[in-house]
Amino acid sequence: MSAEPDYDLAIIGGGINGCGIARDAAGRGLKVFLCEQGDLAQATSSASTKLIHGGLRYLEHYEFRLVRESLKEREVLLRAAPHIVWPLRFILPHHRGLRPAWLLRLGLFVYDHLGGRKLLPPARRLNLRRDAAGAALKDDFRIAFEYSDCWVQDARLVVLNARDAVQRGGRVETRTRCLSAEREAEAWVLTLEDLVQKKTYQVRARGLVNAAGPWVEQVIRQRLRTNAADRVRLVRGSHIVVPRLFEHERAYIFQNADGRICFAIPYEEDFTLIGTTDQDHEGDPGAAACSDDEVTYLCAAVSEYLRQPVTEDQVVWTYAGVRPLHDDGTAEAQAITRDYVLKLDDRSGSLPLLNIFGGKITTFRKLGEAVLEKLAPYYPQMTPSWTVDAPLPGGDFPATEAEALTQRLAEDYPFLSAAACRRMIRAYGTESWQILGEAGSLAGLGQDFGGGLYECEVRFLMEQEWARAAADVLWRRSKLGLRLTKAQAQALEDWMQANPAQRQAAA
Repeated sequence: MSAEPDYDLAIIGGGINGCGIARDAAGRGLKVFLCEQGDLAQATSSASTKLIHGGLRYLEHYEFRLVRESLKEREVLLRAAPHIVWPLRFILPHHRGLRPAWLLRLGLFVYDHLGGRKLLPPARRLNLRRDAAGAALKDDFRIAFEYSDCWVQDARLVVLNARDAVQRGGRVETRTRCLSAEREAEAWVLTLEDLVQKKTYQVRARGLVNAAGPWVEQVIRQRLRTNAADRVRLVRGSHIVVPRLFEHERAYIFQNADGRICFAIPYEEDFTLIGTTDQDHEGDPGAAACSDDEVTYLCAAVSEYLRQPVTEDQVVWTYAGVRPLHDDGTAEAQAITRDYVLKLDDRSGSLPLLNIFGGKITTFRKLGEAVLEKLAPYYPQMTPSWTVDAPLPGGDFPATEAEALTQRLAEDYPFLSAAACRRMIRAYGTESWQILGEAGSLAGLGQDFGGGLYECEVRFLMEQEWARAAADVLWRRSKLGLRLTKAQAQALEDWMQANPAQRQAAA
């Protein structure tokens, strides 16, 4: 007789969808295993425009269900993770040559009312001659519309979902590649390679979810050795970061003559994030990079609106991610649906396989619920959905109290700067005190790596959040890579390799 499966559900892929599903399933009582070939959020999920938004432009493609679901999720996520998700106002200048003002007003009216907005303020009309937002724009722009969406630290959202999954009994293994997954008599058998320990092992599960994102088709063909009628279309979205372009804390959304939109968003206190593009991508999704042409395009797009043009020599960092969109045959990349498509197959009512195509970071939680609804017949022991009102680690405080929490941290650790306190709360929320511990001075935080990063924080990230390399800390768990020199980043890498930590969360 075959041995009982080790797990109820195995998940391939440690991006936002995989980790969101793992969290939801673990919280419903399922034994969950997740493997990720690199670091959590190493690809698409750390390369977004950092927005939790309804998608104003999706209304033009009549994707009302997707927009409504996304609008509702803004406030769900704002309540669940007020430390890494926060409200952001967007300014849409009216361009006489593009969409007419009446159409923008109509779209924003629908945007305000379609998703049952409660926490976020409504849209309004601005006189750019009087409002501070007009100072950064060319004199041609006289009116604008302002509306609400949310900002998110995308990679931290992924990590917090993974941590919550583990805290609820799940198992998450990073730097672990799935070599193959085969249906046997009573279980899926996954053969895995631990890329750090250089060893292979197997796990057995009653069901399998392919949440490999841009690699979803590769997993189907090469790991599962099956065929699927559905295809993924890889679309690259590139971004640039420049020194801060304007003083206020609102973002701009610019309409471009080619029908695309471009954001200019306050970023990490001293910078502005500009994006994104929509280019079909060929080759390895993990090697995606912002091309010179895309840098030129983004600089030109925002320079059409800004009083001071943005030039390529201002760019301090670029990044690109590949969106794994469901290929619906649409000719233009920008018009492809951002909705998710779930494809389920089984063997005589057992051993289900569910492949995920598409999706967007805003709707990851609803995608997780949809996945488990499809899988429910195979797991009669599964409890009901629960994530709609459950906070993520560190997010157990009201969204309106973020400033008060920051002030409390400053009072408890008076040696920290105001900027350092804001960064800690916006990254770790109520867990900031756990990280800082009983330190009574900067020296008590341990080795200083530069940019406000100290040993106590690095140890927490290694022990609790799967960080194994400097890039994990500097470009995913934080964006302190913008502040450290190459020498400082190398010193951090050397220290982390010399001080390996066992993750307490995996115990």
